[in-house]
Amino acid sequence: MWRRLSWATCAACFLWIAAGVAQETALDRYVAAKDPVYGWKLIHQADGEGYRGFVLELTSQTWRTEAEVDRPVWKHWLTIVKPEKAASHTAMLFIGGGSNADPAPTAVNPRTVSYALDANTVVADLGMVPNQPLAFADSTDKRRSEDDLIAYTRVKHFATKDDTWLVRLAMVKSGVRAMDAVQEFLASEAGGRLAIDRFVVSGGSKRGWTTWLVGAVDRRVTAIMPTVIDALNSEAITRHHFEALGFFSSALDDYVRHGLFPHKIGTPEYRAVLAIEDPYNYRHRERLKIPKYLVNASGDQYFLPDNSQFYFNDLEGEKYLRYVPNARHNLAGSDARESLLAFYQAVLANRARPRFSWTKSKDGSLRVEVTDKPRAVTVWQASNPKARDFRVDTIGTAYTQSALAEQSPGVYVTHVAKPEAGYTAFFVELIYDSGGTYPFKFTTEVSVVPDVLPFKWEDAKAKYPVTR
Repeated sequence: MWRRLSWATCAACFLWIAAGVAQETALDRYVAAKDPVYGWKLIHQADGEGYRGFVLELTSQTWRTEAEVDRPVWKHWLTIVKPEKAASHTAMLFIGGGSNADPAPTAVNPRTVSYALDANTVVADLGMVPNQPLAFADSTDKRRSEDDLIAYTRVKHFATKDDTWLVRLAMVKSGVRAMDAVQEFLASEAGGRLAIDRFVVSGGSKRGWTTWLVGAVDRRVTAIMPTVIDALNSEAITRHHFEALGFFSSALDDYVRHGLFPHKIGTPEYRAVLAIEDPYNYRHRERLKIPKYLVNASGDQYFLPDNSQFYFNDLEGEKYLRYVPNARHNLAGSDARESLLAFYQAVLANRARPRFSWTKSKDGSLRVEVTDKPRAVTVWQASNPKARDFRVDTIGTAYTQSALAEQSPGVYVTHVAKPEAGYTAFFVELIYDSGGTYPFKFTTEVSVVPDVLPFKWEDAKAKYPVTR
């Protein structure tokens, strides 16, 4: 049976518009707008030992028109895992990707099950964010996905000044509508009549970006755990990327091909996009003072490991950072899952998180001061004798670790000498007992010695001439 959200209910859901929003943006307006196509239906049930599993088809919205795009109505598979003894009114929402061609899941994702059972809470997994691939009327032979889709819609915004062309708005609305559907389904008889009123939201890469913005617009979100989206303050990190490497990583090819990098950086039209899209521009909202756990990859092929220098200090409220050593963008083979679960369980139980701070110096020293004593403190470092490039694809799994002793009560200091050739990246990791199944793992930002940039931004336009 299809379920639709009444406008009276919807109005209650969007009380956040007047709560903690300093200045309404196109994102706020798009997410709050009524859409009669919203609805969900239960496709099938997929129970397992200790839990009930449900697969819903969610229709989140209409984005654009049939005259503009081949699939204007966005549909998603929404999987919900409810442990048999779940009683918490907080649920976790994972925002994921996928293809419009993906069939309905016949079973729930084992990751979703493990999170739900370990935390004994409802965990929902939202797929197909964004809906993709999509074909547009001006290029019907090209089916666009991921970065190509995002870059293309930014170009459409430049040409039309229509804010709703930005596909990230629809991605955020997908996450908000998923929370609506989870609440409505679980409140029904089929869902077991469990009231859910809070969410912890997580997602990776573009879905990590979406996680930030869902947190910025919806008061039901009580914590966020964005992963591998080390890209806030987007213009600054884009400039830094070129100045460190002398080129744009092939992972960013779509933005180069569409003429965004480097030519639109710093322009009024690009800044108009970022005023709507970049989570950095929402950092002062009360909504984003919620607990934040940012998990990044030290060897990410998209983002440089010292990107957080451009945004982390500016974030308000509770915030934690982790760089996973020797990890690519997909975090494969790492213990990131366990770290996220530890943080989630602490939020659920309202357990205090550890307090510490750090100070970076240009000379290669990093000073960490702790209020709560960690179980272990480690320095991770990697060197590249040829370039300021620490991607796993370039240097392999080159980070090595060494224990860092307490220099004085509550103080840990490391000093990494300038290498004879090239550059060295390093950071400090702190491990704490979490009171849950797995320990907390947090890190400082990444430092690089020598802290000099070998290339100039002014050379980027010559290296990448306009092609469109």
